[in-house]
Amino acid sequence: MLSVIGLGLSRNDLTHTHLALIQTADVLSGGARHLDLFPLFSGEKIEIKKNLDTLPGLFLDKLAQGKNIVVLASGDPLFFGIGAYLADRIGKDRIQIYPNISAVAAAFARIKESWQDVQVMSFHGRPFENRHLGDFRTHDKLAVFTDPVQTPARICRTLGENQITDFQICVLERLGSRDETLTWFDPGQPVERDFSEPNLVVFLRKKMGPAQSVVPVFPGMPDDRFHHEQGLITKPEIRVISLSKLRLQPDHILWDLGAGSGSVSIEASYYITGGMIYAVEKKDTRIQDIHRNRNTFGVKNLTVCQGHLPGEMETLPDPDRIFIGGGGKDLPSIIRAAGARIKENGIMVINTVLISNMTASLDMLSSMGFDTRIIQVQVNTGHGMPWGQMLKSRNPVFIIQGIKQ
Repeated sequence: MLSVIGLGLSRNDLTHTHLALIQTADVLSGGARHLDLFPLFSGEKIEIKKNLDTLPGLFLDKLAQGKNIVVLASGDPLFFGIGAYLADRIGKDRIQIYPNISAVAAAFARIKESWQDVQVMSFHGRPFENRHLGDFRTHDKLAVFTDPVQTPARICRTLGENQITDFQICVLERLGSRDETLTWFDPGQPVERDFSEPNLVVFLRKKMGPAQSVVPVFPGMPDDRFHHEQGLITKPEIRVISLSKLRLQPDHILWDLGAGSGSVSIEASYYITGGMIYAVEKKDTRIQDIHRNRNTFGVKNLTVCQGHLPGEMETLPDPDRIFIGGGGKDLPSIIRAAGARIKENGIMVINTVLISNMTASLDMLSSMGFDTRIIQVQVNTGHGMPWGQMLKSRNPVFIIQGIKQ
């Protein structure tokens, strides 16, 4: 039998059952600092370094020889640990897992905060990417595992560069050891120093100023939910269909070009929870509307950009999806510039009421290798009359979808 035993924070967290399994094992495996905790163990020791790929085969050979194996793991073996990896490769019928206190549980015990609502992220051997920024915008409490490359300083520097500065930060070094250290940083305070390994970083969002009520977002919200210039807003039904054509995913980067009131960006945040939305608009009054709508709905992953198209796109990260609701006579050049930046298999959706812009959009997308589809949507809305209701028609809208091949 192979037993995976969580050490918790230190040897002091082991029970009599754990110790008995270790003492009677033929083989003891773990990281160097784990094995150092048992200097009197007389059996075979196998140090885990960067040899994970070879371990399952090695352990299976030992099991075939009738040997009992104990693998030591930090914290809880099934919480960002080795437990699931070994169970999948050795077989769940040949393995027993003994849980223990995790580093996250211990960290929140140290700072005396509840952690049932914490977002846990690990950058141990993994890169910190732009898509992770959305987690810091949408969660108020996070615990982050670091490594010698993705250090607390590097992660916090990236957050600051993206205007995410409203967290109180606690770096917990060498939890459970004699030289355990907790260091607090106030919101906006630079975290520019080295920390002992291993360490864990806790982020607690601090509300700045009086609390504001936030209006929930849902698809197809009525026009009167938004601040907008009279009539200059994508209508609810068109908005819903356009967003469905974009096929949005939680980690996507979306450009909303010619954003107007930002209604499409706001409703896109219903689907894009971990990615980023960039609303680009040139007019001052509409920029103000987008800011007001962003605050009303509490959308944290929406960046508002004022400028002329296509030039304003140059500083934006490459998008997964693009929505174009404006553009006028410049629409072909905007499509050309946007189409050159969109990622492989990205989707662009263009709304227009002009026949000339419809044909120009199709021609430009096709010339750039996009697979195109078009629908026309005609919406009729009911209006009360003294003896019943009548339908009044709105302008038909062309909705063009282009998928980059």
